[in-house]
Amino acid sequence: MDRLLTNVDSNYASVIVAAKRARQINSYYHNLGEGTFDEFPPPMVETASKNYLTIALEEVAAGKIKYSYR
Repeated sequence: MDRLLTNVDSNYASVIVAAKRARQINSYYHNLGEGTFDEFPPPMVETASKNYLTIALEEVAAGKIKYSYR
């Protein structure tokens, strides 16, 4: 959790950012089978995990995800 907070302002923000990214990763793999994977970027970290939320949290911890408040 400490690694997440170095790249995100709060616990709440890390959860929201990771959840949105996990949905994007899920859509990427779903669309990959259909041949339409242009809309969402692939996972940006090397990982052995197949869990989309874990992949998203690793991306946040690595500083690969940029976000802004509206």
